[in-house]
Amino acid sequence: MRTVLVTGTGGAGRTTVAAATALAAAREGRRALLLTADRDSTPEALLGLPTPRPATATSAERLPWSPPVEAAPGMWAARIAADDWFRGELTSLQERGSGALDMLGATPLDPEELTGLPGTEAFAVLRALRAVHDADPAAAGWDVLVVDMPPAPDTVAVLALPEQLRRYLRRLLPAERQAARALRPMLAQLAGVPMPAQKLYETAERWARELAGVQALIESEATTVRLVVDPGPLADRALRTARAGLALYGCRVEAVVANRLLPTGTADPWLAALSGQQQAALKELHGEWAPDVPVRELPHLGRDPLEATSPRDPDAPRDPDAPQDAAGPGGVPQAGGLAALVAPVGAPEPRPDRPAAEPWTVEDRLADDGELVWRLPLPGADRDALGLVRRGDELIVTVGPFHRVLPLPSALRRCTVSGAGLRDGRLHVRFAPDPELWPRSL
Repeated sequence: MRTVLVTGTGGAGRTTVAAATALAAAREGRRALLLTADRDSTPEALLGLPTPRPATATSAERLPWSPPVEAAPGMWAARIAADDWFRGELTSLQERGSGALDMLGATPLDPEELTGLPGTEAFAVLRALRAVHDADPAAAGWDVLVVDMPPAPDTVAVLALPEQLRRYLRRLLPAERQAARALRPMLAQLAGVPMPAQKLYETAERWARELAGVQALIESEATTVRLVVDPGPLADRALRTARAGLALYGCRVEAVVANRLLPTGTADPWLAALSGQQQAALKELHGEWAPDVPVRELPHLGRDPLEATSPRDPDAPRDPDAPQDAAGPGGVPQAGGLAALVAPVGAPEPRPDRPAAEPWTVEDRLADDGELVWRLPLPGADRDALGLVRRGDELIVTVGPFHRVLPLPSALRRCTVSGAGLRDGRLHVRFAPDPELWPRSL
């Protein structure tokens, strides 16, 4: 399954481009599912669909999205029900930890009084990604999954969550502690109080497996990111930061979509000034991204994407002078009109420079320079906003507001950091062998 994550700067038309991407895939004869995490009714209004109702499954069977609705032939749309999913998960967690709650004298919360907390959407998005890929192919059969993600900084934070949480679980519940489960009944008798229930450890293991699965999806060759931007003076800086953050977590940007481009050559001085400003920003985008990442240009169609709020009557008369592709699946012009212009969702492209098994390479320069060089691709990174900290067998890399804790390859754990440099969008970290730890030849 191809997965396309659509994000970008705030207010740039991410939802519109995501809907157009899913619709374009459906017109290619592929079954496409559009997932959105927006809390308002923008996606439904854009596609001319009714606001979905929450799922009615039990907490153990609850899916993190509303039932998919067919928006066009071959295209379905669904909303990520973050609050509904949160209630189900927390209720299930209370049931598993009932013994510990009773020991503490705590009163469980009723599902009716639970509301989503800040950050719930991030976990719901990750759970939805995993659930779609785990669905029975015979029942769903999606070929393309398009996810309408939050703005770029929030998207990077969401995609970083699986690895960060897995690390927290490993620190809080290390393997050697879990191996002592057989001793808990004896310890409970000696201490005179019940030890943490087995179900809590089983829940932690389940979370670890799901987080590992989501991280594998994010780093998969079949998952790519489309960045949507409304070209302007600050667009290049915002996208450069997002690009560096996405690269830090192994996410590949397949295209930059410059949306709502105004026509050039107009006689109106006010409109000409706005268009000139866009063209200047567009030139910077091409210089920053091309040819590695294509920049797709989408025109401003002169309409609001929310002009229509209900499906178009198929028997209603149509304007003979209107473009035949101007109407979307629910009668909304912009999504349908842009579907013919967005880049098609193709098959996963090979990445010879970043193999899936070893995304970053270690270059052996021991013979010439007496060093090993770890090369980390960080396109868009700013030298002044870059930080490195060696902590035991880990390297903490900071790129602007984002940071990642990277375990060092085995050879580099026996070395000391001798320097680092950023060249051509790649961070080169130099390591010198530690004489006390490096194997000596006889």
